[in-house]
Amino acid sequence: MSAMTATPEQPVVVTGATGRLGGRVARLLAERGAEQRLLVRSRDRAPALPGATAVRAEYADHDAVVRGLAGASTVFMVSASESADRLERHKAFVDAAVAAGVRHLVYVSFFGAAPDATFTLARDHFHTEEHIRATGLAYTFLRDNMYADFVPALVGEDGVIRGPAGQGRAGFVSQDDIAEAAAAILARPDDHAGAVYDLTGPESLSLAEAAAILTEVRGRTVTYHPETIEEAYASRASYGAPPWQLDAWVSTYTAIAAGELDGVSDAVPRLTGRPATGLADVVRSAEG
Repeated sequence: MSAMTATPEQPVVVTGATGRLGGRVARLLAERGAEQRLLVRSRDRAPALPGATAVRAEYADHDAVVRGLAGASTVFMVSASESADRLERHKAFVDAAVAAGVRHLVYVSFFGAAPDATFTLARDHFHTEEHIRATGLAYTFLRDNMYADFVPALVGEDGVIRGPAGQGRAGFVSQDDIAEAAAAILARPDDHAGAVYDLTGPESLSLAEAAAILTEVRGRTVTYHPETIEEAYASRASYGAPPWQLDAWVSTYTAIAAGELDGVSDAVPRLTGRPATGLADVVRSAEG
């Protein structure tokens, strides 16, 4: 790993450092000697890292975000937790970043972000990207495919993955790969201004193929059952989730069926200097 220099006057700001992705990025930056500020909702949950200072701020709290970003040039912006008002919170955060004098936002978006994307939350990502562009800030967008790390969680207690994904494919990407790509960008942000990176794994897989990989790696049979859209809504109705969340859950699968998550890019190898991690290796690593 190359050393990374930063000055106390202009630390890198990492949001979401108490979560899976932001936490990985913060640890990588600490390993590289970066001075960083962790913008978190709870300082008690912030990781204790050398060169890192935790600051509390909610995305929608304009004044707190302005204080938290003051003096920072580059910000790694993890998307806010899923909610009905997530886009409004994103816009509020971006506006506060402008007010704080930030120059460059590195935003975690989604593969195929578009105003008419099948996956409902990818529409929020598109509109967040557009809002960032409209501010005139320098930006880099990381359009992550579905997380390979989450594929095992799709399996029910009966060993079956159920969803209306048909025979569609997704370029499942490792969160570690995303974090390494992000850390490389944050080390030299000016080199990546205006760039939009599709981050994928090394192969695009159907859910039946993903099930076969899980079967091989875990030694327990996993199969895929392609639900109809009606079956998908009915099987998830018992969770009592609001309509927007049910739509998000189901459209994760219908986006795969529509071919909108199919594709393999070379962005991870180009940014990290090594091959992207396949689903089998992600699962093996998670299971020790």
